[in-house]
Amino acid sequence: MRKKLMGYVGFANFPNQVHRKSVKTGFQFTCMVVGESGLGKSTLVNTLFNTQIYPNKQPAEPTHDCPQTVEIQSITTDIEENGVRLRMTVVDTPGFGDFVNNEESWKPILDNIESRFDAYLEQENRVNRRKMVDNRIHACLYFITPTGHALKPLDVEFMRRLHTRVNLIPVIAKADTLTEEEVVAFKQRILADIKHHNIQIYQAPAYEYDDEETIAENREVMSKIPFAIVGSDKEFEVEGGRRVRGRRYPWGVIQVDNEEHCDFVKLRQMLIRTHMEELKEFTNDVLYENYRTEKLSAMGIQQDPSVFKEVNPVQKMEEERLAHEQKLAKMETEMRSVFHAKVQEKEHKLKQSEEELYARHKEMKEALDKQRIELEEKRRRLEAGRPMTPEKSKKKGFSFNK
Repeated sequence: MRKKLMGYVGFANFPNQVHRKSVKTGFQFTCMVVGESGLGKSTLVNTLFNTQIYPNKQPAEPTHDCPQTVEIQSITTDIEENGVRLRMTVVDTPGFGDFVNNEESWKPILDNIESRFDAYLEQENRVNRRKMVDNRIHACLYFITPTGHALKPLDVEFMRRLHTRVNLIPVIAKADTLTEEEVVAFKQRILADIKHHNIQIYQAPAYEYDDEETIAENREVMSKIPFAIVGSDKEFEVEGGRRVRGRRYPWGVIQVDNEEHCDFVKLRQMLIRTHMEELKEFTNDVLYENYRTEKLSAMGIQQDPSVFKEVNPVQKMEEERLAHEQKLAKMETEMRSVFHAKVQEKEHKLKQSEEELYARHKEMKEALDKQRIELEEKRRRLEAGRPMTPEKSKKKGFSFNK
C-alpha cells in the first residue's frame, strides 16, 4: 500500500546526501586495454578522458632481445572535473598478439585479473575492512584489427577465456581505414562470431524506473557494439573556424567527436557518462561473486544452509567433534594401509634378496666342491706316476735286496 504524506518529511533528500558523500570520497575506475601493437590504445585512452594519461612513447631502439611473454603495465592518475575527483587506472598489455607463436598469450592477462580478485577477497577476510582498495578490472576494451573479414582465432580464444572474468567491450580500432559499408558488414560478422562461440559481452541493464528516453538512449548505444572508433588528440581547424579533434587526410578531416564519422561519442557515453557505475556493479555483483564462489568451493568451504535456522551450539560442537574424529580415523586407516603396503613390499624385496643370496651361495659351494674333486684327482694321478721310496715300499709291504 502506498501512503501519501500530509506534509514534507525530508527523506526525499537521500539522493542529495549520497551525492554529497560520493563527491567527498571521490570515485575510482580501472580499465584494461588489450590489442595488438599499433592499434592506437594509448591514443584512445587519452582521447576518452581528454587528458595526457599515457606519456608520449619514445621509439625503441632496435635490439635482439625480444620479450617472450605479455607484460602487464598499470598507470594511475587523478582527474578532476567540476569538483568531482576520479582516480583512473589504465592497465595496458604490451606484447599481446605480437609474437610468432601467440599460444596462451591470454594467460598472463587472465592471471592478472584473477590475482586482483584474490587481493580483494583477502581484504574481505581481514579483521579490519575499513580501508579496502578496489583494484579489480571494471571494463576491458578489446581492440579488433580492422581487417573487414571476421574475428581471428586469437580474438575468439581471448574473449572466450575472459568473458566470465571481466566486462568485455569490443571495439574496431582505426575504423577510418574502412568504408561505411565495410564497417557495417564487419560488425555483423563480429557479432555472428560472438554469438556462435557463446561469448558474453557487456550489455547495459534495464531498470523498471527508467523512462522511455533513457531506454531509447541505452538501446541506441548498445546497437553500436562493437564500437567503430577513431582516436586522436590532435586538433585541426575546419570550416567555420571550429577546431576539432581528428585525423587529417587529403580529402578532409575525420572528426573524432562527430557521430557521423565514428562511434567514439557513444563509447565515451557508455563507458563514462552513463554506465560507469553499472560496469563496477556488474563486476562486483556477478563476475567477482562467481569467481569468489568458485574459489571458496575449490578450497572446500561450503555454504551452511542452517545459517538462518535455530542451532543448538552444543549439538553443533558435538557434530563437529564426531566429524573430526571420523576424519582422523579415516586418515589413520589410510596411513595404516600405506604402512602395511610398504612393509609387505620391503619383506618381498628382502625375501627376493635372500633367495638370490642362497642361490649364489649354492652355486659357489658347488664350484668349490668341483674344484676340490679336480685337485684330489690331480693329486692321485701325480702319486700314481711317481717312483716309490724305501720308506713307502716298507709301508706297502715290499723289500729290496742290496
